[in-house]
Amino acid sequence: MTPTDWISADAGSRVWPAFRPRRLVVLAILFLLTVFPGELGALTRSLMTDAYVQVSVFVAATLLLFYGAERLFGFDLGRSLRNAGRAQVPLAALLGATPGCGGAVVVVAAYSSGNVGFGAVVATLTATMGDAAFLLIATKPEVAAVVLPLSFAVGIVSGWIVDRFNRVDFRVDATSSCEIAPLIGRTRAVDYLFLALAIPGLVVGAAQLGQVEIPSVAGIPVLWIALAGLFTGLVIWAFSPLEAMTNPGDAPVTRMAEETSFITVWVIAAYLAYDYLVAFSGLDIEAAFSAIAPLLPLIAIAIGFVPGCGPQVLTTTLYINGLIPFAALIGNAISNDGDALFPAIALNPKAAIWATLYSAVPALIIAYGFYVFAPGFLN
Repeated sequence: MTPTDWISADAGSRVWPAFRPRRLVVLAILFLLTVFPGELGALTRSLMTDAYVQVSVFVAATLLLFYGAERLFGFDLGRSLRNAGRAQVPLAALLGATPGCGGAVVVVAAYSSGNVGFGAVVATLTATMGDAAFLLIATKPEVAAVVLPLSFAVGIVSGWIVDRFNRVDFRVDATSSCEIAPLIGRTRAVDYLFLALAIPGLVVGAAQLGQVEIPSVAGIPVLWIALAGLFTGLVIWAFSPLEAMTNPGDAPVTRMAEETSFITVWVIAAYLAYDYLVAFSGLDIEAAFSAIAPLLPLIAIAIGFVPGCGPQVLTTTLYINGLIPFAALIGNAISNDGDALFPAIALNPKAAIWATLYSAVPALIIAYGFYVFAPGFLN
């Protein structure tokens, strides 16, 4: 049985794993870095373990709860938003503020189908921090407790203002459709394996939050659990037919495994990029950033315009390591749209561009408000 057959493991699947040469190269490089002897290999294994137990397992738990509840109760968010009236914008902002990009994607799709107004799109894209929220919650929960509610509030105000003054309808033909992601089909064996490995990883991660170090679970070293979980996820990602988001028709366990794997790749990249640079370049990153301190919030906001969660995860990593101020973090959190910008551009590019530009205004105001009036806040 080939790796491709193992991942599918089900003749009933509607989409067979894709052959992704670039992703396979990334998988091979990460494997070689992990088994490399000496300081490089030891540092890589340590960072891989941290990425898994500090971020990935919490992402998996959150996504499984969200998608499981969605499937269990069978609610239709698009219809609920259409009937929400004045509460439409706050609900859209709440969906955006939910860690990850799923909620924001729902609102963008609802706009293109005529279920919500443009203010709801601005609200959800302003409120969302994307996958970077998972990293912040796992490593700096006290900061996340400020950033997420503040982004939520700014999203509501921005959405209401846009609904009050915007008179342009950016909607395309509501009868047209765009499939955000292909359907994978029945739950695969590898999805259950990913879940089985995430459970002991979550135990370790939760213990670390309580300042308790657990060297092993059921006699298995944490390092082995973390590497097994990580590389199971990396294999899922390497052969995945998806770009980022999953299809709502897939099972919660499959959606959790796919999206967690995608997020984990960016988390690993951010962890390795920063620590490799510190350990092997000799560059004084703190001094370099200090030299351009007044521009850091503006740069972080500009990074937020880049589609996808990778640049945003890296920005959050820089904040966690004390290299950029809270003003830059909150500016990026408000301006960035995460992976939601990809389906937004696919469904309605004009609306996506204008919503992103509108979100830049509160991002600049809030970021430089903190920079000028509370420069030491949460730094």
